[in-house]
Amino acid sequence: MREPQWRQEGEEPDYRFSLANERTFLAWIRTALALLAGGVLLDQFSTKLGPHIVVVILAIIFGALAAVLCAMAYVRWRANEIAMRHARRLPGTMAIPLISVALLGIATVIALLLVLQA
Repeated sequence: MREPQWRQEGEEPDYRFSLANERTFLAWIRTALALLAGGVLLDQFSTKLGPHIVVVILAIIFGALAAVLCAMAYVRWRANEIAMRHARRLPGTMAIPLISVALLGIATVIALLLVLQA
């Protein structure tokens, strides 16, 4: 496999920092997988929540959020690697506020559905 151009620039970072960056990437991927599983679980096993279209929309949002998070995880990993190679400050990410706001909204809707059901 051909090595990307950005890996040939700058200085090779300490392997411990690269491995820590990789572990962070994998943590984001695990979070995305958990969101995807939550969406599937909500769609397949929520027989008492309704209306059903709202549950389906929430499941789709979970899936879309998981996909976006996977992409953001790779972009963040790559940006961190490039910053470390050039001894720059690590860049910020929009993933944390995105996940927080999206899950706040999803949790609120699910809580409302549960209250309305009771």
